[in-house]
Amino acid sequence: MKLQRRFTMTKQTTAAALALALGAALTVAAMPTAAADMADKEKCYGVALKGKNDCAAGAGTTCAGTSKIDHQGNAWSLVPAGTCEKTVSKTSPTGYGQLKEFKGKKI
Repeated sequence: MKLQRRFTMTKQTTAAALALALGAALTVAAMPTAAADMADKEKCYGVALKGKNDCAAGAGTTCAGTSKIDHQGNAWSLVPAGTCEKTVSKTSPTGYGQLKEFKGKKI
């Protein structure tokens, strides 16, 4: 009986260790993909809609999803590289997204 219990526990421990190892391997395998995705993107300020920014929404905010208004000048979204300054921004001095934070005009 003891031998059977020990075998069952060893089997469970082995299964758990394999599951953890597989999970870790999948996580590591996904990392290069995320880095490659970032290479094709750029931060674009002033194009995010209220609560839809990816990060950096100024004082009093924490990060993603915290912009207070549409096209907030200190909140950015990731956009395909080369498209930021072609994307409409109602608060930007140029009328388009900016690669740097800006003080937005009233809309």
